Amino acid sequence: MTINIDSPSRELRKDADGSPRKRRKLGGFDTSDTTAAATSLPRASQSQDSEDPVQAPGDRSSPIAASSTQADENTAPFLTRNIRYHYTSMNRFEPRRIDLNPNSKYCYRHRPDLKCRRQADELTMDKMQQELHTLSQVDQQSIAHFWSLFSTAPSKHRNLMLQGLLAQCCFPQLSFLAASVRDLIRIDFLSALPTEISFKILSYLDTASLCKAAQVSRRWKYLADDDVVWHRMCEQHIDRKCQKCGWGLPLLDRKRLRDSKLQMQMRVACRGVEKELSSDITEKADDVKTHQKQLSVPSDSPKRSQSPSHWHSRDEDYFKTRFRPWKDVYKDRFMVGINWKHGRATTKIFRGHTNGVMCLQFEDNILATGSYDTTIKIWDTETGQELRTLRGHQSGIRCLQFDDTKLISGSLDKTIKVWNWRTGECISTYTGHQGGVICLHFDSTILVSGSMDNTVKIWNFEDKSTRVLRGHSDWVNSVKVDTASRTVFTASDDLTARLWDLDTGNIIHTYQGHVGQVQQVLPLPREFEFEEHDAECADDGQSTTSGGVSSENESDRHRHHHHRRRSLSSEPQHEQQPTGNPQPSHAMSPPFTDIFKNGRPLPPRYMLTASLDWTLRLWEVTTGRCLRTFFGHVEGVWALGADTLRLVSGAQDQTAKVWDPRTGRCERTFTGHSGPITCIGLSDSRFATGSEDSEVRMYSFRS
Repeated sequence: MTINIDSPSRELRKDADGSPRKRRKLGGFDTSDTTAAATSLPRASQSQDSEDPVQAPGDRSSPIAASSTQADENTAPFLTRNIRYHYTSMNRFEPRRIDLNPNSKYCYRHRPDLKCRRQADELTMDKMQQELHTLSQVDQQSIAHFWSLFSTAPSKHRNLMLQGLLAQCCFPQLSFLAASVRDLIRIDFLSALPTEISFKILSYLDTASLCKAAQVSRRWKYLADDDVVWHRMCEQHIDRKCQKCGWGLPLLDRKRLRDSKLQMQMRVACRGVEKELSSDITEKADDVKTHQKQLSVPSDSPKRSQSPSHWHSRDEDYFKTRFRPWKDVYKDRFMVGINWKHGRATTKIFRGHTNGVMCLQFEDNILATGSYDTTIKIWDTETGQELRTLRGHQSGIRCLQFDDTKLISGSLDKTIKVWNWRTGECISTYTGHQGGVICLHFDSTILVSGSMDNTVKIWNFEDKSTRVLRGHSDWVNSVKVDTASRTVFTASDDLTARLWDLDTGNIIHTYQGHVGQVQQVLPLPREFEFEEHDAECADDGQSTTSGGVSSENESDRHRHHHHRRRSLSSEPQHEQQPTGNPQPSHAMSPPFTDIFKNGRPLPPRYMLTASLDWTLRLWEVTTGRCLRTFFGHVEGVWALGADTLRLVSGAQDQTAKVWDPRTGRCERTFTGHSGPITCIGLSDSRFATGSEDSEVRMYSFRS
């Protein structure tokens, strides 16, 4: 309802004795009539003539009517004193005068400007107007007097008025107040607070609550869909388990990850914002700056100079359509995580090898496979098409690894070859092992290989040097190098896994606990976190530095040594294991305290091993404790892949199993191969399995 406070219809009014007097103005408001000051009064109280009002029957003796004139004289000074300060906040033409009276101060929820700008409830005001029309003119004027007094009163006076009213209310009236106040005290706190604080509040919500908050209003949707909120959500969940909800989402594909990070960096650079992008959910790509320099914003005329503001506008438009919101990133990863949870995947089969597939690796849309048929095949994972075949080895391919420029393979012909996998050209061949090369792993300029000759060789591409690590007493089945800590992990048929010093070639630690040949060792990413109270097998997995079992003569072994160990996997070997008290989780054995000092980085804290004793084990590297044993396969485990969220194993029983590494629970079992699964590749949304049935099966969990 709108009140015309300064009505020009009359310039004269009458005092109580009937004598005319000029209208007095104070601060732009007429103070001769209290009804003029009530900006929130009903329309019926605006035009009150000086003549005697018409009274309804029975109102002549009303005490309210009798005191109307007296109230006019008593309230005028009160209104004169307070009304100008009450409405100063809305005055745009003169500076606001600060009242030193503490009673006239307002808290942030009791500011007159906020109150005056709040939209009125139309239904409530209409109902109040209708009820007011049922009263007499005298009663309407009296109610208007009361409203005007309360409307212009300072905060302290208002509290006194309310306390007096509440003291005189009966239970039905108090019930009416309680029902009315319930809705009135609800405020849109996100709209009232600064945007930064609103983002902070929304960052504490889970995904479901955040989506519901976006449905409240347009303002809430604008805040809840902002990149600041969803970037924080991605930080908490992508490539890790959230500490609050226990839910984790897979990491972005590397190609999409590089593109997303590049777009984010260029968007920030164009806006002139200096902030460090989060590295928790983004890959450390060294070539980002190089690609950033090569990219340029298209221009109609390179020679034409344009103002910075013009370029700023064009840069914003250029990157606006190319930058993917973090909410979409989270949604994509969430759907992939749901598909992993429920086992919803599409399967693609790659056929082309004529013998068992023993190794594989895939990145983006490229898949490389190595087989006993002595060939390496390059595939397009999107189309399933075979791109090329690499030929050159004289015996079966047991291991391979590739990056953007090269592919390195190891064979039972005792050689290691370096290929340009894009052209199929063999660049170089390395010899040095006295037995077939079973495993290899390279990082930067360091290549590590393991062989049937029980040794591990270190190849340095930078200075062309080599080093031999001796200590295993049987075939070395798996190697992994960690260049950050300058260490090497190995697994062997001598039932042990070992950690080596890359600089000195000495054994740092030997991990013993398996009762079958250890086929795989895999250090977990440093981001992986394990709750120590979940450890369940620390009593049977002890660390020792003693030797292993004796090896057979290589000449007596079968040409396909993989089949030789298949017979061994039918019955696990049971040997007496040393016993002792496990070390505390926070402690390190003496070799670690001596070697990793003076700021030298520690190796990854956790590692996984797979063995022909049908089990997988999770170890704490620095103490040698076995934290968890995974049971489920009914024959020996040959292949292993893992990230921060899950691990996938392949076994002689022709099945692939997906596990939760923190709980040890098998989440899903995949079948389809007609032979033992010998190798596994894993990414955020896919995993691939290779088998002795000559097939490769790829499971995709993308929606």
